[in-house]
Order: sequence, then structure tokens, then C-alpha cells
Amino acid sequence: MELDDFIFRKESIKAIQDAVDWLVANFRSEFQLIKWPVDQTLKGLDFFFNWVHPVVIVILLCFLAWRFSGRLLAVFTLVTMIIIGMVDMWSESMTTLAMIACSVVFCAVVGIPLGIMAGRSARFEGILRPFLDAMQTTPAFVYLVPVVMLFSIGTTAGVLATIVFALPPIIRLTCLGIRQVHPELIEAALAFGATPWQVLRKVQLPMAMPAIMAGLNQTIMMSLSMVVIAALIGAGGLGKPVVKGLNTLDIGLAAVGGVSIVLLAMVLDRITQGMGQKKR
Repeated sequence: MELDDFIFRKESIKAIQDAVDWLVANFRSEFQLIKWPVDQTLKGLDFFFNWVHPVVIVILLCFLAWRFSGRLLAVFTLVTMIIIGMVDMWSESMTTLAMIACSVVFCAVVGIPLGIMAGRSARFEGILRPFLDAMQTTPAFVYLVPVVMLFSIGTTAGVLATIVFALPPIIRLTCLGIRQVHPELIEAALAFGATPWQVLRKVQLPMAMPAIMAGLNQTIMMSLSMVVIAALIGAGGLGKPVVKGLNTLDIGLAAVGGVSIVLLAMVLDRITQGMGQKKR
């Protein structure tokens, strides 16, 4: 019985490997087409964040923190950025910020329309739900396997894995926000002669904006949680010193990278939460 199980497992592994080899051999250009916009966006953001003077970045983040969450968060943001600069993690932090921004942009471009369609159509939501369940229950490390097979390694591959990992929350919460709009508001808009597009743009989206912002916040947090994992396939940013420190038993280096990730996550989380409350 054990020999039969071993043979079945070996045949299953070979079948999966053959399927992946066939995909890469026949659809290489399509995979590169998917990778190209992510790669170009990431390179542009990475160049911009590392090119701009650190003082400008600090002032911008502090202004956003003050604008959306108050003076206390602005002071905390200032202290956080100073600490990150003092421990010589500024360049890695800017690369991480570029990775997060790139992931969030593509998650929003793909996720918000899908969430709107799911919120307006119960049938489409039913079709989409099993895929979202699978994406949210799959362990984060498992995402690295198909990404490496189809897109090789590097920072862009890490961002692609992050996009897939962080996409479900913004779809689900956008769908929830659209469905929570009171039917009487929609009926009133239709009664006044509004078209379905006007109902969506002027009634449903404004009312659903707090839920959409909550989805955006969760997408940012999940993107940050993938930073260290993406570093295992060659992605840069703050995950790189953490992985390097663990591999070389340099606990100080790993701790510095980990603390920088936590501080950056706290700043981004509070700012996006403040944006959601303003929208509400």
C-alpha cells in the first residue's frame, strides 16, 4: 500500500511539473505581458521614492498623518521616520513603500471593479466567492511556488505574489459596501430619472466609500505582511535584512529590519484608517 502511495505521489508531482512546463513553453509571452506593467510601475515608484530627498518624504507623510489622523500621529510619524533613518534602513524602507504602493494600485484597479460587479450581481458574487475563499485560505508561502515557476525571482515576482495575496479583502469589502447601500436610496435615485451609471457613481460609491477604504487598509496591511516572505524569492526592501539576518544568525540585523516594518505598518495603518473615517 505504501509503495502504491509513493508511486501515485511521484506521478502526481510529475504531472504537475509537466503542466507547468507546458504553460511556460506555450504562454511565456502572455506571462511577460502580465509582468511588464507591474515591473514598470514598480521601477518608477522605486526610483521616485529613493530619488526624492528624505526630508520631502518625511514632510509628506507627516502632513498626511496630521490631515487625516491628527497631531499625535504626525509626531509619531516624524519619530518613526527619524528612527528608520538612524538605523540606516531608509533605502530599504523606500523600496518597501514602492512595493506596497505598486501592490495597492493594482489591487485597487482589479479589486474595486470586481467588488462593484459582485455587489450588483448575486450570481457573479457566487461565482467569485470560491476563488476568494481559496485565495484567503492558501498559506502565504504557497503563493511563491507558482510565481517563481511562471515569473522567475526578483522584486517584481515578489510584488506579483503580494498582489494575489492582498487582493481578496478589497474585493469583499467593496462588495459588502455596495450591498449595504439602503435600497430606498437607490429607488429614490431611479425615481428621479438617474441612470444605473449615475446611481453607481453618485449614490452607491459614495455610500460604500468607508467600506472600500477599510478594504484598502486591509490590502496595505496584507501587502506589508508579505514583505518578508517575498524576500525569500529575491525581493528587496525591509524583508531582505530580516531574511539575511536569520540566515546568518545576525539577530540584530533581523530585529532592526523587523522593527522598521512594524513602525512603517503602524504609520500606514493609522493614516488609511483616518482616511476611511474622513470619508465616513
